[in-house]
Amino acid sequence: MRAPIAMLAACAALLAVPAAGQLLPGVNVPQLPVVSPVERDLQRTLDRSVDALQQTSTRLLQARNERIAGLLRERRKFVEADANGEPAVRGELLVVDPDAATLAAARGAGFAEAGSEQLGSLGMTIARLQVPLGMPLAEAQKALRRVAPQAEIAPDNLHFESGGGAALPFAALATAAAPAIATPIGVIDGGPGKGERVAAVRGFAAGAPAPSDHASAILSLMQGAGASNVLAADVFGTDPAGGNALAIVRALDWLAGSGARVLAISLVGPRNAVLDAASAAGRRKGRGGVAPLVNDGPAAPPAYPASYPGVVAVTGVDGRDRALIEAGHALHLDYAAPGADIRGRTRSGKWTRLRGTSYAVPLVAARVAAALERGGAWQAALDREAIDLGPKGPDAQYGRGLLCGGCGRR
Repeated sequence: MRAPIAMLAACAALLAVPAAGQLLPGVNVPQLPVVSPVERDLQRTLDRSVDALQQTSTRLLQARNERIAGLLRERRKFVEADANGEPAVRGELLVVDPDAATLAAARGAGFAEAGSEQLGSLGMTIARLQVPLGMPLAEAQKALRRVAPQAEIAPDNLHFESGGGAALPFAALATAAAPAIATPIGVIDGGPGKGERVAAVRGFAAGAPAPSDHASAILSLMQGAGASNVLAADVFGTDPAGGNALAIVRALDWLAGSGARVLAISLVGPRNAVLDAASAAGRRKGRGGVAPLVNDGPAAPPAYPASYPGVVAVTGVDGRDRALIEAGHALHLDYAAPGADIRGRTRSGKWTRLRGTSYAVPLVAARVAAALERGGAWQAALDREAIDLGPKGPDAQYGRGLLCGGCGRR
């Protein structure tokens, strides 16, 4: 597929360069190039492809905005928009490691202390503040920043699964088992379903742990890639405001304290100061995170937690190693892995087709864990293993190359 694209680009460049000739001795005038029917057809094909990509990007962004608007409408008792229009837990703000002066200023502005989270494994404290009665969350953010400008303040933003599955299940084909990887890997998602083997599971939301199709698919892919020591943290449960930043930070703290060396987070959401601080704390303790790009197209905002520094940002490719057209972007991109034309289990144990950048995450996480297990510099090991796609060297579409190319393709 890459050769035809390169050919089209070359033809476009050819058509764009004017030729020069002499009409009269000593007089140079521009001369139109001779365009063959084949070149003309190629140019039209290229134009149609560009138009189609732009239209797809616009539709994906529109679908994202409609999805957020629908969620804010349907769960308005539990969720509201923050200052950036992103969904967050209603009526509550979070402050990272607040000092006494910050809390006093908040109380003076009408905020009530709703509780405090001591996250010993990450070495940080999160204070929960209830916004003044009747004040919208977006206004409350501005008000709290005015009285405590130095504090790290964040709404409790919701995060969402970055992938889906087809409706029709089918039987799995027999494949050779991957070599076992004993390095502990933590998965932050929903709860494991029937047939998923985990070393431990804990819930961080109302009704958790609750079996989830998305989490079950993630776990089945990870186990298929050889991971044998997986800890599952359910941040969704049955909570209408599940997947919030505080639940994810609690999960990170538990996994860090439980010895997980690699964290697989197949979720996407907006940038959040609390998660930013927790990610930095995890890096200081040697915990590496792997996260996907968003599936809302390149026009969508950058994906988090993939865009946090030190997180391994992953995109997905299909069975022909083409980047998924719905893949968004992060502030950096590290690797690609299969994210379509692959199969995983549902919570009931049935096999189903999968598509989404989410599903590349467990495959890359397994390779990171295997590299850590062998010792040495894990990224150098993965770079040697990665298959370079697209332009030579790292690029914005495939990162540093494709990992685990045959994984999940049963």
